[in-house]
Amino acid sequence: MKLILKELSKKMRAIDFTMLTTRTAGGALTSRPMSNNGEVDYDGDSWFFTTEDAGMVGDIMADPIVGLTLTGERGLLGKPGIFIAIEARAELIRDKTLFAEHWTRGLDRWFPQGIETPGLVLIQAHASRIAYWDGEDEGDLAL
Repeated sequence: MKLILKELSKKMRAIDFTMLTTRTAGGALTSRPMSNNGEVDYDGDSWFFTTEDAGMVGDIMADPIVGLTLTGERGLLGKPGIFIAIEARAELIRDKTLFAEHWTRGLDRWFPQGIETPGLVLIQAHASRIAYWDGEDEGDLAL
């Protein structure tokens, strides 16, 4: 399993954005693109920054189970890229020490005040299940 996770981590580095799906108070599913930090090795935890006023924060407080989907670019000769679906439990973190540990320069585009951005929240999504499809290779991992 660790070998498969390591291989998935390498492939995830090349994917710029993840779709983060939450359940609204009314029960609807809603998704939004979040930066997939390709500068870190994926170990089953995904980390995303947002602000307190984002709808996803309220969604996660009410139901911490989230979905993450990633799709890689087409390969050689038009071969479809990898598809990854992750079920995770999200936690909202408001600790500036952890903000600093997970901050990368690319985030300055969305949060010009860095870790001092008022209302900044870090979402940790800890995977419980990962399904992937990569050409004829596919699998389902329980973590």
